[in-house]
Amino acid sequence: MTEVFMDGRFVGETKNAESLVEKLRELRRSNKIPDQVNFSYLTHQDTMFINTNGGRARRPLIIVENGTPKLTSKHMEDIEKGVKKWSDLIREGVIEYLDAEEEENAYVALRPADITKEHTHLELDPTVILGISTSLIPFPEFNRGDRVNFGSKMVGQSIGLFLLNFLRRVDTKSNIMVYPQAPIVKTHMHDIINTEDHPGGQNLIIGIMSYKGFNMEDGVIINKASIERGLFWSYLFRTYETEEKRYMGGQEDVIGIPEPGVRGYGGEDVYKHLSEDGIADPETEVTSEQIIIGKTSPLRFLGSLDQFITGLENVRETSIKLRHGENGIVDRVFLTESNDGNKLIKLVIRDLKRPELGDKVASRHGQKGVIGLIVPQEDMPFTKDGIIPDLLFNPLGIPSRMTMGKLLEIIAAKMASLEGKSIISPPFHSIPESELREKLKSFGFSDDGRENLYVGETGTKFQERIFIGSVFYQKLDHLVSNKIHARSRGPTTLLTKQPTEGKAKRGGLRLGEMEKDALIAHGSSLLLKERLDSDRAKLFVCKTCGLFSVEDRAKNKVYCAVCGDSKATPVEISYAFKLLLDELKSMLIYPKIVVKEE
Repeated sequence: MTEVFMDGRFVGETKNAESLVEKLRELRRSNKIPDQVNFSYLTHQDTMFINTNGGRARRPLIIVENGTPKLTSKHMEDIEKGVKKWSDLIREGVIEYLDAEEEENAYVALRPADITKEHTHLELDPTVILGISTSLIPFPEFNRGDRVNFGSKMVGQSIGLFLLNFLRRVDTKSNIMVYPQAPIVKTHMHDIINTEDHPGGQNLIIGIMSYKGFNMEDGVIINKASIERGLFWSYLFRTYETEEKRYMGGQEDVIGIPEPGVRGYGGEDVYKHLSEDGIADPETEVTSEQIIIGKTSPLRFLGSLDQFITGLENVRETSIKLRHGENGIVDRVFLTESNDGNKLIKLVIRDLKRPELGDKVASRHGQKGVIGLIVPQEDMPFTKDGIIPDLLFNPLGIPSRMTMGKLLEIIAAKMASLEGKSIISPPFHSIPESELREKLKSFGFSDDGRENLYVGETGTKFQERIFIGSVFYQKLDHLVSNKIHARSRGPTTLLTKQPTEGKAKRGGLRLGEMEKDALIAHGSSLLLKERLDSDRAKLFVCKTCGLFSVEDRAKNKVYCAVCGDSKATPVEISYAFKLLLDELKSMLIYPKIVVKEE
C-alpha cells in the first residue's frame, strides 16, 4: 500500500498510486477539480502527495499528449484576435501549472522540435527557464553557465535608479546613478519590467586591449574625460534618525543644542553645524563623526536619592554623529511623530561618488573588474574617426571565461549605434552573428568589429587592429570609499582587551598566518613584534597555587585570594590566554601556572 499525504498530513493509503494520480490529473484538466491542486507520486519513496496549500512556486507548461502539444496555431490566432484569454487555455486543459513536487513526474521539452513520445509537457518558451535578472542578459547561450550566473548576480548589485520617488523615501542606505542609460542591446524582459524608467548602467565605448600593464588580470582603464562628463557618477544616500523618548518619572529626551555643563558636552565648535532647533540645516557639509542632531537624555537607573538631583548634573549628551569615515551633505530633513507620539527626526545625508581607483564595474556577462588607472583623454588610443574608448578591457579576460556573448554584444551594440536604434536580442532567439556582420559591413566598417587605433601620446598606428565597440556596463555597490579602512590606535573590546572589529567601530586589521609569512618574507619581522601583542597584559601569578593573584592598587599590594599568600611574580601574557584559563576554571578544571624566577 502507498501512503497518501495531503498538505503534509497523512490521509490514507492506496493500492495503485500511479493510476490514481493520472485519474486526478484528468479530472483537473477537465475542470472537475480546481486547477490550483497538484498531485505527485514519488517512486523512490513510494509516497503520493496532494498539495493545495498557499506559498508554492508554480509555473505554467503546455500539456503534451502522444508526442503532440495541445497548444495549436488556432489557439494562438484566437488569443491574438481576443476571442480567447489565458484563463481559457487553463480551463480547456491546454496549459497547466505545476509545482516543484509535481514537476518531478514531468518530462519537459525545451522546444517543439525536441518533443518525443515520452514527453509530458513543453516549455512556453526556452527563455522562461531564466529568472528576471538573468533574462536581462543578452546572448546568454553563448556564455558559460557560471558566467551567466555571475552576470545575473551583478545585475542585482548594480547602481541605477531603483525607484522614481527616492527623494520622498528614507531608506537606511541607497545608491542613485546620476546619468543612467537604457541599454542599446536589450531583451524582451527590459520592456516587460520597463527598465527604460529605471536603468542600471551606461553604454560605454570599449576597446579590448592592454594598456601599459595597468589593466592586468581584471583591472580596467577608464578615460578621465568620460568621468568628468559624468560617467558612473552616483549618490549615496544614508538616513540617520533619532526619537525624543519619554521615560518613567516624567523624564524625557530633549532635541536641541546641549548646554554647557551637561555630561559629555563637547564644546561650542562641535555643535557649529546645528541650527537653533538642534538639527543641521539642509545643504550643510558635514564630515566624519561630526554631530548632525543635538540631543540630551536623562541619566538611567536613578536611585531614591538621585531623584533630588536636578538640572544639568542629571543629563548626559547623546547627540547623533555621522558614521566614522563618511562625509556628505545634509540632503533633507523629515520631522514627524513615531507610533508612541514621540517627536521623530530623520535626516538624509547624500554623498557624491565619482569613479576612483578600486571601484568595481561589470558588464552583464559576469566580466567584473576594478578600475586600475584613470588616463587623461589625450593619452588614450583613438580611431581614425576620433572615437576614444571610455574603457579598456584586457583581452586575456575572454579566452579563460569563454564569454562569447560579450563579443557579440560589442558587435551588436556597434551596429545598433550606427543604425540609430536599440535592438532586441532575447535569450535563445538571438540575432545571428552573420546578420550583425553584414550590417556592420554595410556601414563601411570591418565585419569583425576591429579597427585601426592610434597611440594617444605619439599618434603612431598600432600594429594590430583593435576590437572596439559599445557595451552596457554597470557600476556596482562595492565602492572603495565605503570600504577603505585603517587605524593606528583606537578602541578595544571590554571582554578580550583586543581591538574592536569592523570599520564602523574603528576596528583593527587582523593579521593571520599568511600575513605573518608575508611580513617575514619582506624582512620586516620586527613589525610582527609590535603587531602581535594587541592584548598584552601584565598579571601576577601566585608561586604557591599557580593561580592569578589580586593586585590591590589602592593599598599597593599583591595577594592571592585562594591561599592568602603574597608570594607573586609578574608575568606578561596575552589577555586572551588569561580569559581561556578563566573559562577552564568555570568548568572545574584547575589550570596551574608554574613560574620560575628570571
